Amino acid sequence: MAANQIEVTEPIPIFKVAHRFLLYDVNHVTYLRREHNISGVLTGTLPQVSQQNVFLGLPLELMPEEARLLVEKEIAYVVDDTEEHKRNFLGKGLGAEERKAFQAALRKQGQAAAQDASKKADERKKAALKKITEKTGDWNDIPDDMFEAGPRRGKKASRARPEPARAACTNGDDEDESLFASPANSFPSKTIRAPSTASTNPAEHEPYPITPTTSYPPLQAKKPETSDLPGVPPSYPLYKHLHQNGYFMAPGIRFGCQYMAYPGDPLRFHSHFLCNGMNWDQEFDLLDLVGGGRLGTGVKKGFLVGGEEKTSDTNNHENKDVRTFCIEWGGM
Repeated sequence: MAANQIEVTEPIPIFKVAHRFLLYDVNHVTYLRREHNISGVLTGTLPQVSQQNVFLGLPLELMPEEARLLVEKEIAYVVDDTEEHKRNFLGKGLGAEERKAFQAALRKQGQAAAQDASKKADERKKAALKKITEKTGDWNDIPDDMFEAGPRRGKKASRARPEPARAACTNGDDEDESLFASPANSFPSKTIRAPSTASTNPAEHEPYPITPTTSYPPLQAKKPETSDLPGVPPSYPLYKHLHQNGYFMAPGIRFGCQYMAYPGDPLRFHSHFLCNGMNWDQEFDLLDLVGGGRLGTGVKKGFLVGGEEKTSDTNNHENKDVRTFCIEWGGM
């Protein structure tokens, strides 16, 4: 089933589940990645399917820093997933008309998916017919089931077709005549067949069952009037500074740092920096700088540390500068 491009309107809902910030709508995921340099981490898996460390799906988990940045820019808002489900399902619930409208919408999606699948099957069948006729030049070499609409039968089913029974001779004279004479119908004439076009009437296709990935509709994820900003670690100023300069930010746990900074989409670029954010007056061990610099150089990246510069005006949080330092290991 091909995903349709749906226009996204801001702000979009971010669902908070067990202190984690999740996105369930694929249109929201692609929109944030394309327009706001937010990549997140796919966490969805299927049970008993191997290689889940590579091929993951929805939902997309956002770092607290990503959620905080989107809320501050009024691009998104946080919805308490548990409270919203309790209020909508255990409270007033859905009315009869709302339930019918939701079921009709699901049936319409299933009908469109079935029609699309049938159309693709017909296109594959036409391509196979064309390939066979170009190879043999005779329509009679094509199995009968390829001219029928719908999925093709297996080879065993096509081989099991009964052959037309020959007319039994009941008269002795006719039997003698058939032994020595050459009847005109001893060699059956070939019938020229033409490929038939399968019907594409939407009403003839059984709708596919659709499992919604989101709870809205039928629920309404309304923006709360007042909400608290997501809590963030002390490294948030560094994250915000790099994001404002066009970097894609991703968790850096695989390299023992807080963030990995990409100059563009992670699908196109390797990360350039291993980033750690600190407070301005925070004390740290010199060996951490040496180890980070050697690690960054070993994996062909720079080790970047930074923090928000301390000023005398403690109430002004918007105009504070963030200073960054890049450390590399030079072998001697």
